[in-house]
Amino acid sequence: MKMYTVAIVGATGAVGTQMLACLEEQQFPVGDLKLLASPRSAGKVIETPWGAVTIEAAAPEAFDGVDIVLGAADDDVALALYPEAVKRGAVVVDNSHAFRLDPDVPLVVPEINAADALDHKGIIANPNCATIIGLVPTWPLHQLAGVTRMIVSTYQAASGAGVPGMRELEEQIGCMGRGEEMPTPRAFAAQLASNLIPQIGGEKFEGFTSEEMKLQNEGRKIMHLPNLRVNCTCVRVPVLRSHSESITLEFERDITLEQAREALAAAPGVKLVDDLDAQSPHDRWPMPLDTSDQDLIWVGRVRRDISNPDELRGITFWCCGDQIRKGAATNAVQIAKLLVE
Repeated sequence: MKMYTVAIVGATGAVGTQMLACLEEQQFPVGDLKLLASPRSAGKVIETPWGAVTIEAAAPEAFDGVDIVLGAADDDVALALYPEAVKRGAVVVDNSHAFRLDPDVPLVVPEINAADALDHKGIIANPNCATIIGLVPTWPLHQLAGVTRMIVSTYQAASGAGVPGMRELEEQIGCMGRGEEMPTPRAFAAQLASNLIPQIGGEKFEGFTSEEMKLQNEGRKIMHLPNLRVNCTCVRVPVLRSHSESITLEFERDITLEQAREALAAAPGVKLVDDLDAQSPHDRWPMPLDTSDQDLIWVGRVRRDISNPDELRGITFWCCGDQIRKGAATNAVQIAKLLVE
């Protein structure tokens, strides 16, 4: 088997750390590993399955000899460095937003459009976490009946803001439990513990935020549906890890509830958990606690959209998935595996 030199950019963050674990879990053929981060992290030594690796500062020359780059850095770093990596012969799988809507850059969820990953010019984009979690179960239903419209509410965990977001929520919960004064929020616009924050991202279009518009714009590109209509509301919730979504789909063809459940149960990357009569709550519906630290999108509460005047053209469901894993790191490593297979 051919072995590859792999670099992780943003290796010390939540997603970068998870990428490292996913490389081992998915038995990726790593011959040599480079861990890149900010200059303040350079020089630290990380123990990995491939031996001790010294973190290097992310810079163009760090990509010399690299075959595949897994990017877990911000947009500005991605724009500055990844074209340089491509010039040096690497293929980049980027988790930032920088290239997602670039018409020359494929945007890939392997369960949906794996073939797009092979038509690249050096950079492949990893979609937004909420987009991945929502589209993996939407895709098998689209294949049955042709989705034309999505109405979505997302309930996004603190992990969406990385390690700082998770630490801030834990700190706030601790302060509440001890009866201490709440510190000034830093990772979020307001206190998240015992609260909901109904804005993620800045205003983008007619009162919709940048996070809310991603589901429509990225969904159109991934599913090759340029006319897909999406109405999305994104809410930050006091959950440490794993995003949840309530999704209502409208279709161009009839689909029965039985067909929808059968398709979801058989779909790659999906686990159907949908039994309101089950003895254990863990078998009744998906919950963030159950879906954290694993790679499947759990789907439940599958039911008819009773607001749709055409009773066979609407399906509603609830889904949960780990934002750091399938919503980011796992999906990126799956894309990289498409390249080497």
